[in-house]
Amino acid sequence: MSNNGRNNRANRTLANRNMGKLSLWVACIGLAFSMGISLSVSAKEVRLSGKASDFSLPSNQGKTLKLSDFRGEVVMLNFWASWCAPCRQEMPLLEGLHKRFKKVGFTVLGVNIDEDVSAAKKILKEISVSFPVMYDSKNKVSEMYALDSMPTTVMIDRKGNKRFLHRGYRPGFEIEYEKQIRALLRE
Repeated sequence: MSNNGRNNRANRTLANRNMGKLSLWVACIGLAFSMGISLSVSAKEVRLSGKASDFSLPSNQGKTLKLSDFRGEVVMLNFWASWCAPCRQEMPLLEGLHKRFKKVGFTVLGVNIDEDVSAAKKILKEISVSFPVMYDSKNKVSEMYALDSMPTTVMIDRKGNKRFLHRGYRPGFEIEYEKQIRALLRE
């Protein structure tokens, strides 16, 4: 067999392998979409409606806080955990949003879901925030809001209605958060 014949056969074999890999990737992506898994890098918002369920929890401010105490403000309810790397990455950005918009009727309410509150307090020593952090160590509020990812953020309007839901965090989500905060503040 000539060198050209061997090279052609090798090229066909390599092409067949690459097509097989491509087909596998296409199948995986198709399966992910059919299961409702988002592969998007942008903030995937879910529009919500209905009243936000009220709750009260102990906080890092030394007193028990209620969600309804913040009625009249736009609230970013952010569920997080000490073991969640994206949560820790997002916290300084949430602090920035809180500081930027708090004077015009906006607040961030952090809800930590660690069973061991000391783990949350340790993170809060490393990442200082001025917004209130509530401790849901029994996960009652987490269950009430049916959390399925960390972090989870629920945007609540001035009337106490749930408006937007964000699951997870990736750099750039804060741009979408800011758009929603501005829109809710204008209402």
